[in-house]
Amino acid sequence: MSASERKNELGRRSFLLSAGALAAVPLLGGAAPHSAAQAPAPGRSPAPSAIGRRRLGSLEVSSVGLGVQNMSRTYQTTIPTRSEMINIIRTAFDRGVTFFDAAEVYGSHEVERILGEAVAPFRENVALASKFGFNVDLETGERRPGRNSRPDHIKGAVEGMLMRLRTDRIDLLYQHRVDPEVPIEDVAGAVKDLMAQGKVLHWGLSEMGPNTLRRAHAALPVSAIQNEYSMLWRGPEGVIISLCQELGIGFVPWSPLGVGFLTGAIDLNTRFAEGDIRGVESRFSPENLPHNLALVELAKRWAERKRATPGQIALAWLMAQKPWIVPIPGTTQMAHMLENVGAAQVRFTSTELAELNGAVSAVQVRGARLPEQVAVMSGVEAPPKK
Repeated sequence: MSASERKNELGRRSFLLSAGALAAVPLLGGAAPHSAAQAPAPGRSPAPSAIGRRRLGSLEVSSVGLGVQNMSRTYQTTIPTRSEMINIIRTAFDRGVTFFDAAEVYGSHEVERILGEAVAPFRENVALASKFGFNVDLETGERRPGRNSRPDHIKGAVEGMLMRLRTDRIDLLYQHRVDPEVPIEDVAGAVKDLMAQGKVLHWGLSEMGPNTLRRAHAALPVSAIQNEYSMLWRGPEGVIISLCQELGIGFVPWSPLGVGFLTGAIDLNTRFAEGDIRGVESRFSPENLPHNLALVELAKRWAERKRATPGQIALAWLMAQKPWIVPIPGTTQMAHMLENVGAAQVRFTSTELAELNGAVSAVQVRGARLPEQVAVMSGVEAPPKK
């Protein structure tokens, strides 16, 4: 990490931890944040009033969730401490978070095990989401080439999820990526069978095209989709957001902080570790990064206006777009989790939101995500299997 990056990270933490303790720092419009982190006692209820509630279809969740993808391996390829990851999850619940997002492919099943252990004391008070769809060995968790949404594989994958998550049902089950070899109607049929058995309560899709979403919803009502969406990647605004509104489907943005970019943790001196996905995305290339940093500067200016952090502005901006958008920022740092939860307290007036939306739109991001993701978000889809 460069000296500039360390300075940014220290700045984020000092915002939260200075003046003696987190509770002493005034947040957003005079509201005070929660007290310093402690793991809740078993059976303790969350504090939903702290961050509010939203609906994904008929599924009610906290207005901010927690993505646990990196709790077995970070972007920088380091291995977090398991006990600390469990503490972060439990503390998030104590702060009002009731929506936790995992997938079988994250950490070769390990992330689901971490999440299952962490939420065991309060499982009945939270909604767990997980995903199938990659070609994952059901026993070892090894990811193999290609995708696999064959009905028998889906059902086998869910059995494994239930065991690892220590639960009898998945509150929200996503198809992680569309399998071009399996009609979406067949996928919906398998999920419907699982619903009839009480093993799945709601379902959704991730990074699908609009035609696939319409067909899936017609076969079995979809509660939510999970696609990348942030100030840095606004592709869903073209088609997907309006389609979700039309069909009554919730939207769960993954990477709502632009893989850390919108927090100010990335600057001109940043170099990514081998294996870090950001190192192969052209939006972070030396040619495009200087231009794209205008978004970070914008978030910083608004952070000063709203007595927040740039990351909180980025999350609050997402939540202000639609009342059925629920971001799931992920982290392996306690201070960052507390900061992210605090974003739910940021409010924009209609005039402020119009101003901020205009300023965000004025920054035309250069470079792209991975080519496959850009294609599906632009509505380019493989023809359906018959």
